[in-house]
Amino acid sequence: MECYSSDQYPANDLSDQSEFPYISQPSFQSVPSLNSQNNFPTNTYHHCLTTLQGHNSYISSLTLAGNFIYTGLSDREIRSWRCNPLLEFDNENTTHHDHNMVAAGKGAVKSLAISGDKLFSAHQDHKIRVWKINSQEPDLQKCSRLATLPTLGDRASKLLMPKNHVQIRRHKKCTWVHHVDTVSALALSSDELLLYSVSWDRTLKVWSTTDFKCLESVRNAHDDAINAVTSSNDGYVYTGSADKRIKVWKKDFGEKKHFLVATLEKHNSGVNALALSSDGCVLYSGACDRSIVVWKKKDGGGNMEVVGVLRGHTKSILCLAVVADLVCSGSADKSIRIWRGVNKIYSCLAVLEGHKGPVKCLTAAIDDHCSSSNSSCVIYSGGLDCDIKVWQVFVPSDL
Repeated sequence: MECYSSDQYPANDLSDQSEFPYISQPSFQSVPSLNSQNNFPTNTYHHCLTTLQGHNSYISSLTLAGNFIYTGLSDREIRSWRCNPLLEFDNENTTHHDHNMVAAGKGAVKSLAISGDKLFSAHQDHKIRVWKINSQEPDLQKCSRLATLPTLGDRASKLLMPKNHVQIRRHKKCTWVHHVDTVSALALSSDELLLYSVSWDRTLKVWSTTDFKCLESVRNAHDDAINAVTSSNDGYVYTGSADKRIKVWKKDFGEKKHFLVATLEKHNSGVNALALSSDGCVLYSGACDRSIVVWKKKDGGGNMEVVGVLRGHTKSILCLAVVADLVCSGSADKSIRIWRGVNKIYSCLAVLEGHKGPVKCLTAAIDDHCSSSNSSCVIYSGGLDCDIKVWQVFVPSDL
């Protein structure tokens, strides 16, 4: 369950908290809305291109890489699908077959990230796995496992030094390179040399994407489980937690450790999702309070101020994605909302409905097939109904 509390479940419990009902909290009224509810532009057009079916478990993570979409499932599987050109998509509710499937660990695949020909996956069994994407054929991508993090070599090098051991329970210790609970989210640095991982064990870890070593572990980064992480082009790292807070981290040039820059407090319930604008100046955070808080940089540093709140969803916000100047939000209310802001005034351009369960994950891309008179994006959504839906949204350029 997002809005998970690490005090509620033991660290070695592999039961999937996402199976529990999503708890929605009342929206807070102390921050003004940036949008007028039910004010939808009439010249925005959207439709569902297709539904990718055939999964036996729900979709827990999504990511795009070139012409392929990778999906992480709640039953430890990772599947790849070829993204056909829009004109080749069949009508809605068509069953498509994936091209490749791998399985590892126990429980859900909580997050996916791709760097070059490497696929990183975060798992409920406390591990991060690295996969080599082999693309000998344009229509087929197969994955083979490269490593499991922390690697055996990394663990062995820390084992003999007492200073590398940390207490995780009353009678149990392990080295600091281990996550000891579900790895909930991943993010890559802008140069893709670093991988950030966060966990329900309340830690933020930093890994090298070249030799897969754990470079740093921030213990007790939050007071409760960490659900989300994202990073900006200027080196800031943002983490969102069930403790209702968002924290901003930075590592100065030449330094080895990240330090806390700011703590952002406005949500009145657990933070489930984070997303940054393309320029890194605006942060969007979604929580169980049904609201999306919009934060903007106050200066050139990591300090952020609240611009306002986007309201409209009737249940918890579970996922966010940014594509061009559009913000996409997925909710436990089974819908996806598309937002766009102009001069601090946001409009909800569309509400995408069709999932039969909460929308757990989103990813999106610009539609290169669209005419110059319109902007268009393709949105992929995964839900607890075990389906992936592919949507196309047209937005007139003069809107």
